[in-house]
Amino acid sequence: MDTSKKNAMLLMVICALLWSIGGIFIKLISWSPLLIAGGRSLISGAVLAVYMFFQKIPVRISRFSILAGVGLSTSCIFFVIANKLTTAANAVVLQYMAPIFVLLISALFLKKKIHSRDTVVVAVTLVGIVLFFFDQLSPGNILGNIFGILAGVFLAIMFVAVGCGGEDDSVRMTGILIAHTLTAIVGLPIGILQTSTAEPMEFLWIVILGIFQLGIPYVLYAIASKNCPPLACSLIGMLEPLFNPVWVFLFAGETPGLYALIGAVIIIGAVSWWCVADGKAEPEEPRQENTKEKVV
Repeated sequence: MDTSKKNAMLLMVICALLWSIGGIFIKLISWSPLLIAGGRSLISGAVLAVYMFFQKIPVRISRFSILAGVGLSTSCIFFVIANKLTTAANAVVLQYMAPIFVLLISALFLKKKIHSRDTVVVAVTLVGIVLFFFDQLSPGNILGNIFGILAGVFLAIMFVAVGCGGEDDSVRMTGILIAHTLTAIVGLPIGILQTSTAEPMEFLWIVILGIFQLGIPYVLYAIASKNCPPLACSLIGMLEPLFNPVWVFLFAGETPGLYALIGAVIIIGAVSWWCVADGKAEPEEPRQENTKEKVV
């Protein structure tokens, strides 16, 4: 393995670990979920804009970048809401089902062919989802699980839109920039009205979320993806749902239930297996969209 590929994979490991700190800081901040999402996106959007400026990546407004922005913005908001209503482990694992929703959306609306391996992974992940709901019987936790699933659905819409936009990287980057702009515009004014108090440390935590949990990982991912194969990016990205609940357990004492843990193992295992199978099939069956990126 050459040095550039090793360095790219190391950057992906750093990305996944930085992504994984989202759950703990969302739990620690007492603000409205909309205010957390809006504040985080305001900062991370600024980081992304600076990177695009210096790398001379143009802002390309099209129906695909706008649809990608709306999908990702909604996913960001729903992900934060899910973290507030259910366990961090549930929220991140359910959102990580986005590739499965890409398969379904592509089959239903784009008339893409679903292969036998796709059918298997959809069926297996549905079993995992059911286990999550066996473990969360209170109305709040059930609602949180629903928001986690919806976060994955809208993230899938973002992936499909980017895939339909072609190979131009500016479509994806513009979509992410639009998403953060929309999230800040919607989240900040409404979230401020819904939030009565704010501790000084909470402003530091929101800065950490904006810069270190989203902003810097976007930049690192953009650099790493040039030399790290998509399959490696996908599998290394799976470190996030593994480490996210670890940080929450260590610093907030939150533990997912037994059924949720079993469901998480099933979903992460099924999606990982699908990534490997799909990656092996790509030389023979090229796919337009990269359904395995992590952006929230």
